[in-house]
Amino acid sequence: MAWQFDIESDTRDGYGAPMTTDPLSQVDAAVDALLAEHDPTSLPTAEFLGHKFDAGLAAVHFPVGRGGLGLAPNLQRHVERRLLDAGAPSDDPVTFFKWLAGPTILTHGSDEVKDRFLRPMFTGEEKWCQLFSEPGAGSDFAGLAAKGIQDGEEWVVNGQKVWNTLAHLADWGMLVVRTDPNQPKHKGMTYFAVDMRAEGVEVRPLRQITGEAEFNEVYLTDVRVPDANRIGDVGEGWRAALTTLMNERVSIGGGTPKRGGGSVGELVATWNKLPDHEKTPVRRDQMMKLWAKAEALRLTNMRASQNRKVGNPGPEGSVAKIMFAELNKDVYSTTVDFLGADGQIEYDYTFRRPETLDVSGTAAGPRYAFLRARANSIEGGTTEIMKNILGEQVLGLPGEPRVDKEIPWIDVPRS
Repeated sequence: MAWQFDIESDTRDGYGAPMTTDPLSQVDAAVDALLAEHDPTSLPTAEFLGHKFDAGLAAVHFPVGRGGLGLAPNLQRHVERRLLDAGAPSDDPVTFFKWLAGPTILTHGSDEVKDRFLRPMFTGEEKWCQLFSEPGAGSDFAGLAAKGIQDGEEWVVNGQKVWNTLAHLADWGMLVVRTDPNQPKHKGMTYFAVDMRAEGVEVRPLRQITGEAEFNEVYLTDVRVPDANRIGDVGEGWRAALTTLMNERVSIGGGTPKRGGGSVGELVATWNKLPDHEKTPVRRDQMMKLWAKAEALRLTNMRASQNRKVGNPGPEGSVAKIMFAELNKDVYSTTVDFLGADGQIEYDYTFRRPETLDVSGTAAGPRYAFLRARANSIEGGTTEIMKNILGEQVLGLPGEPRVDKEIPWIDVPRS
């Protein structure tokens, strides 16, 4: 879906500032008007972010009236830089899921659903999590078994979800359940927004190799979900979920840090601290090969961002996801190797429930990142699945035989 904005039909923005055909000037005018009327240093965070949403600067590629200006998504970075320079609050990592749930609701949700969820999502007043994977249907997402049965204006949901990042902090969950087991597995699913505080929702921690429980498993027992919280048509959960997944892959792997920044910056910093006798030619070659790969990924993501039109990303996001995951693991393995025995100490493995999200691991240092990076090749779709997507949807290679694709889900053999 592509959203269009005809600037000729409306010559002034929501704050009365003149519009222009130049997108960058249009964004700058909207930022100037926002800052002139609302001082980010004196307002509560949620209040300022609400004004930001109303000005069309929460997600500039969203339509006018839905938090955006209908412009190219690469302009969002410019918006954030200007607002940060003016003292506005930085993006809370816990609200990462707005970049997954937001586009999905915008693309598939009714006007009532958009009105209800988008603004508080982007003000940070309501935080989200993702309830997709299941113990018996991990990589085969369409094989999920959690079920929803309609009961008047509500749905009664039962099932189990797993690997749910920050579900213990979430107010709402993106939930896909099977609503018609007699349909083929890709056609009998429906997408909902579920209240994470509702009766019957239980969130249990999953302790990770890092010692923390960023991930969770969620049990749903006779949870009643209003039909008004349905996102998309009944039975169209697969289509809505693809929108979420495509945006997730871009959000995880599509970042464009400054040159030499991100995880490879940690590697270079570690190299610079080594005594001269440990700066061997072999290690220098290792570092420079990884630096070159990081730069190639950064430039690729920049080009993809500049070329991307308004709308949801396609399968090309899987390229960034694969390369980010593999590069992150290689960079931090090398960093810890450079640290030698020091890489095995000064890390706290005490069990804890994190209050923030650090997908790359950069913020917590190389010892943590070395462990956390193992998850990069799993979350948002495993590397193996990403390769299948690229092979089939980008390269046009024949897919692997799928004998269960057209038969009713209820008839699919299970072990």
